[in-house]
Amino acid sequence: MENKRLVIHSKQDIIDFVSTNPISQKGMLIVFVALGGIVLDAYDLTSIGIGVNQLTEDFNLSPAQLGSLTSVMAVGALLGALFGGMVTDKLGRNKMFLVDILLLVVAAFGAALAPNLEVLVFFRFLLGVGIGLDVPIALSFIAEITNTKRRGQLVNLWSPVWYIATAFAGLLLLPIFFLGIDENLWRYAVGFGGVLALIVLFLRFKFMDESPIWAAKHLPLKEAAKIVERTYNIEVVVQELKEKVTKKDDKVALSTLFSKKYRMRTLSASILAATESMEYFAVMFYLPTISMLIFGKGTIYGIIGTVVFNCCGILGGLFQSYLTGKVGIRKLAIIGYSIVCVALLTVGLLGKSLPAIFVAILIGSFIFGHAFGPGAQCMTMATLSYPTELRGLGSGWGQAMLRVGSIIGAFVFPMVLALAGLEKTLLVVLIAPVIGLIAVSLIKWDPTNKNLDSDTETEFLSKNHSKLSV
Repeated sequence: MENKRLVIHSKQDIIDFVSTNPISQKGMLIVFVALGGIVLDAYDLTSIGIGVNQLTEDFNLSPAQLGSLTSVMAVGALLGALFGGMVTDKLGRNKMFLVDILLLVVAAFGAALAPNLEVLVFFRFLLGVGIGLDVPIALSFIAEITNTKRRGQLVNLWSPVWYIATAFAGLLLLPIFFLGIDENLWRYAVGFGGVLALIVLFLRFKFMDESPIWAAKHLPLKEAAKIVERTYNIEVVVQELKEKVTKKDDKVALSTLFSKKYRMRTLSASILAATESMEYFAVMFYLPTISMLIFGKGTIYGIIGTVVFNCCGILGGLFQSYLTGKVGIRKLAIIGYSIVCVALLTVGLLGKSLPAIFVAILIGSFIFGHAFGPGAQCMTMATLSYPTELRGLGSGWGQAMLRVGSIIGAFVFPMVLALAGLEKTLLVVLIAPVIGLIAVSLIKWDPTNKNLDSDTETEFLSKNHSKLSV
């Protein structure tokens, strides 16, 4: 930082400083530590997906039971996201960060050691609750530690991080497979998720601090100033001005998201999240199975296919993050939806007559388009569409809508796949991106490069608070 000394007179000075100044080196480190929950979510989805055939044999699962097992985590995440978003807006980001990771550690090890389906379902549910709590907090935190210009770009980093974690899951399991100790492959995979959670817990305990903007809104000015001082490594001098003291009510109802000012933002974020998760979870959870359908039977094809296909997601995720500030969240979503629709339609109609390599290219294009567009933009839209007072709640609502879509995709896909085959199933999945493309094209809202912690947003919440909290 060029300015080694910052004088602040009010909480708005802190908000303005964070919104206009480059993120510090420590801040960038904290951003990646905050994304640890994204790594755990992506890793768990991929790792259990790789072992799904073995898991099915171990517990003699029917398609309906398998759908229930894969979707129960989404049910837990839905509940965690709804309640976690509300709680983190009141208690702060950092406290919740540590609580939800502890839950993930317990749940991952419990699932790996599960003796029967019932115990496995229980711990998968807890795992979902932990993820549902963590993701809205992480994205809210990143939004509140970065300036307005780079906010969308850095929040959107969650997408490439997700795909890096999914590719890592496949690479991690390759040595286990080649060593010939893959009898309990899915248990090793899920259990290692607990080890990753412990690593994330340590890093958060060591490096994380409270969000500067949340602190400015909720803590005494001197405490908030100390957080800015630690985060940006500058001297902060408080020369507090006397301000009119008003009684503060921390309660913000979910209905606030559907008030006249915010309802179209919430509708756009909801449709984005629900439709992208339907298409993603319907395809990506069973990516190892799809890889084996394309390349040939055998666990090795499932693992290699998972790694290769997710590299397409890494490219799409990195590309869109770079373009976010220039193109905008809404346009990126429209472009991504279009790529997804073309890929799904082509495989659905021509998949049986195409060589395996062309089918693989189309599936890779689907993953690239998803990561470039709706897959990344859904949570970024939900996180950046609201001011700090609502950000955890809004991000949590977006995560809840994402889990609604994932429940549908993860539960319905195995049954449709068993009855209709890959091509017809992908035509059914095509319904989701078509709906999303139409909705985002019609709703013009785009929060890219907007400062929603401005006085006008705060005044709206203050004037309408009592009515909206009833």
